[in-house]
Amino acid sequence: MSKNRLEPLGAQISRPGSAVGDLARRAEAMIDLAAALRAGLSPELSAALSAASLREDGTLVVTAANPAWATRLRFEASTLLARCRERHPHVTRIKVRAAGLD
Repeated sequence: MSKNRLEPLGAQISRPGSAVGDLARRAEAMIDLAAALRAGLSPELSAALSAASLREDGTLVVTAANPAWATRLRFEASTLLARCRERHPHVTRIKVRAAGLD
């Protein structure tokens, strides 16, 4: 490809080893994980779960919409952890945080 032409985004994503593709796959995995966790919660709590991710050390990180919802989700920590372990048995612990805080 000529240096003066930009590669289409779709081609960048599908190219093996592409940084953009790796980023897209990680984002998709986070979306899928959050959806799986939400499926095990009440509709009210499900809506409060903003995001979920896995750390390399085996920690499931769940992000709530605000500190009040984070507190409520902490009461569901064992449920969330068990649900996550259905797909990722290596997960050993959970951290619930509020969006914008740590």
